[in-house]
Amino acid sequence: MSVSFPPGFLWGTATAAYQIEGAVREGGRTASIWDTFSRTPGRTENGDTGDIATDHFHRRAEDVRLMADLGVGAYRFSVSWPRVQPTGRGPAVQQGLDFYRGLVDDLLEHGIRPVLTLYHWDLPQELESAGGWPERETAYRFAEYAGIVAGALGDRVDLWTTLNEPWCSAFLGYGSGVHAPGRTDPVAALRAAHHLNLGHGLAVQALRASLPADAQLSISLNPSVVRPLSQSPGDLDAARRIDALANRVFADPLLRGSYPEDLFTDTAPLTDWSFVHDGDTTAIRQPLDWLGLNYYAPALVSAADGGTAERNDGHGASEHSPWPGADAVTFHQPPGERTEMGWSIDPTGLYDLLMTYTHKASGVPLMITENGAACDDKPAADGTVHDPKRIAYLHGHLAAVHRAIADGADVRGYFLWSLLDNFEWSYGYSKRFGAVYVDYETQVRTPKSSARWYAEVARTGALPDTAQGPAESAHRPGVVPTPE
Repeated sequence: MSVSFPPGFLWGTATAAYQIEGAVREGGRTASIWDTFSRTPGRTENGDTGDIATDHFHRRAEDVRLMADLGVGAYRFSVSWPRVQPTGRGPAVQQGLDFYRGLVDDLLEHGIRPVLTLYHWDLPQELESAGGWPERETAYRFAEYAGIVAGALGDRVDLWTTLNEPWCSAFLGYGSGVHAPGRTDPVAALRAAHHLNLGHGLAVQALRASLPADAQLSISLNPSVVRPLSQSPGDLDAARRIDALANRVFADPLLRGSYPEDLFTDTAPLTDWSFVHDGDTTAIRQPLDWLGLNYYAPALVSAADGGTAERNDGHGASEHSPWPGADAVTFHQPPGERTEMGWSIDPTGLYDLLMTYTHKASGVPLMITENGAACDDKPAADGTVHDPKRIAYLHGHLAAVHRAIADGADVRGYFLWSLLDNFEWSYGYSKRFGAVYVDYETQVRTPKSSARWYAEVARTGALPDTAQGPAESAHRPGVVPTPE
């Protein structure tokens, strides 16, 4: 017996510019921080770069036809900032805008709703050389860029996202250094988090000034479902610290107009937060038409045993932590099945996330803007690619979304990550998240079994009971309460 999603539920898939486009030196595009980072020896697996990626820049029409064949109703893509505004300042490059104009036209021609993300981590290198996100000026430059893209595409795109996963930009890019630009300064990470928040607020203002009144604006966060290993005071405090750094550093100013006081206390040995100016949190707290949430796996934490912390947080290996002020927190690998990323498979985390943000963002519709799994996908002798583990993953997580809707969550859509196998950041081409298999030597695309399965779910709006996901984790510690 299948279960049905609400009428009008938006079924989509998603990508990011640097991960798929290639053509990094064409059309006036200049280097982004990911170009610089990936070309630095030792930064990415096998020295892989996004120079070619899946060559989407040249195969755009083919990829849109592929989406149409799969029957997805929406496509979430990101605009490459250095392709549109190469130095991060001044006028746009029309060739860059023309690529996205063409992409949007192709999508609309095939009945696919474009969902535009302004920033998926590819900061123009010139802005990073001037200080990057730790500097306040970058937030103003981002707002200018937002206005440029709105002026070019606002007549055809009605769903807009400012930032994708600002936590990764701030704390992996400037804290642990496993993402571009590869800096390892905890204070710079906190400064970057604030200026990303400010950039979002200023960009929303710029978008509202340029877009039609019916445009819908959002941000996509990757909140962590933080679970304490036990209910001991030390473990609960460890979860509180990570909740502040992973979640409330963004959600509180966005939704409440203030930063959490316990975050200030936890990080007081590092900074006095004087980079937050009067009026900043008012600028950050702009009305949202919907909120994007990305989910992959929960976090399990405890107080460090004997004061020695271990960091098995799933965010890459580094001697430097992405958790400023939380040096005494240990991250544990939850038990149970895992994806090729080493991330636990636990749909209950997605349910908990949706119910948490139903409360946090009361009255704001939610969308799952990323969810998916990296699997060890290989073509069979006949060229087909079967990925039953991904189907089971999707089934379990979509069942969790349906359960949340039944329990009162206003979830309007789901975007599968990702449409194509692609450049998986510092992991290079070693991890495959795509519903479509890409042979990187020939660029031939082959829809996997999961693509066909997902297309049928999108077509019918119903989740069958024939593809059973992995059993819910037997070890499911309580979710840390969020301070009000």
